[in-house]
Amino acid sequence: MKKLPQRILAALALLIGVAQAQSGPQMDLPRVTLSAGIHQLQAQVAQSQDQRAVGLMFRKEMPPSEGMLFIFDQASIQCFWMKNTLLPLTAAFIADDGTIVNLVDMKPQSTDSHCSSKPVRFVLEMNQGWFGRKGFKPGSRLRGAPFGAPN
Repeated sequence: MKKLPQRILAALALLIGVAQAQSGPQMDLPRVTLSAGIHQLQAQVAQSQDQRAVGLMFRKEMPPSEGMLFIFDQASIQCFWMKNTLLPLTAAFIADDGTIVNLVDMKPQSTDSHCSSKPVRFVLEMNQGWFGRKGFKPGSRLRGAPFGAPN
């Protein structure tokens, strides 16, 4: 069995603690409008450690053009899992300029780790299939205030 790095174990412990304390979805996060080509989407912004740890856990539904943007203080390999997340999601790992680095489909209630292919500060989770239906793939670019460009 492969041994997990200490920072991943610490992050998992934090996630488990927050998830146990959280009984329902977080709904009161700030929102940002992002554009992707001709498409616009609304994303709740998870910027604090606690907000990122809970993410989209416990949600039973999410509107088709809404998602959650996770913002980290510095670029690093970001890894996500789906424990206590009921919706099938796709994670877009995004560079500082809004370019999608890689996309990963994630299965609900799984503890499998899904990671960025290189260091990033942004991760956008959308309903699974949204990026594919809109024709977005690695190299596509999102626009909006978090990426330093208006939509």
